[in-house]
Amino acid sequence: MTALYGVIGDPIAHSLSPAMHNDAFRALQYDAYYHAFHITPENLETAVKGMKAIGVAGFNVTIPHKTAIMPYLDEIDPLAEAIGAVNTVVRRGGSLIGYNTDGPGFIQAFREESGKDVKTEKVLVIGAGGAAKAIYYSLAKEGAAAIDLCNRNVERAAAIQRANPFSCQSDVLGLKEAETRLGEYTLIVQTTPVGMHPDTEAQPVSLENVKPGTFVSDIIYNPFETKILKEARKRGARTQNGLGMFIYQGAIAFKKWTGINPDTDRMKSIVLDKLGGTLC
Repeated sequence: MTALYGVIGDPIAHSLSPAMHNDAFRALQYDAYYHAFHITPENLETAVKGMKAIGVAGFNVTIPHKTAIMPYLDEIDPLAEAIGAVNTVVRRGGSLIGYNTDGPGFIQAFREESGKDVKTEKVLVIGAGGAAKAIYYSLAKEGAAAIDLCNRNVERAAAIQRANPFSCQSDVLGLKEAETRLGEYTLIVQTTPVGMHPDTEAQPVSLENVKPGTFVSDIIYNPFETKILKEARKRGARTQNGLGMFIYQGAIAFKKWTGINPDTDRMKSIVLDKLGGTLC
């Protein structure tokens, strides 16, 4: 019998996940189908019960349900519990178990594109939203040498730091202080929506003090090269957009569901095709 997987969100029609996962199933000759389910907040609890009742094998969770879904699951992975958000649900026996693959997806993309291990990195994470929290806690869990947080609202960043359940060396900075200290970091991660289409000329901090060779990552992939990445490249930094994080968070979810590592190059090709087939 064909296994059913999917993604829930509101809105959801724009999701690239069905194309990516259904192609992976076809390539592996795996008898499964992945569907985008439009679930509004008031129907979330009913939808989760329905997923369980009909035997959905696993599903992704996107905005605005990543936190709201947690009380309706049978078990939460410790990393997802710490982050306070679930983006992947796995059916195991009769139970639905929640995971967060966003942070691990970022780390895997960084390793693949940089050839480095996070344990050697002094990191600056820009932002204090859900993505910043997922990446910060995942880096801390993996043993990054040091991880500083900066944000316009310093207290929001401090709250993430205080709640971190994993041991790490960490400071909280305002944006201006972070700008003056950019030369200290080997990895800078931009997690805010600043620079996303259509406001593509904005950037959260100046990179005037960045060192050549620093790895600068922006989790945005529309546009493929944000203004902060353009500035970083001009100053001799290595750059990475958010496409790799999106691919690897999906690949990690796929492995959790099926036990199989999908072809991430093929996944990337499918997503690029859906985005217009260009890196510009």
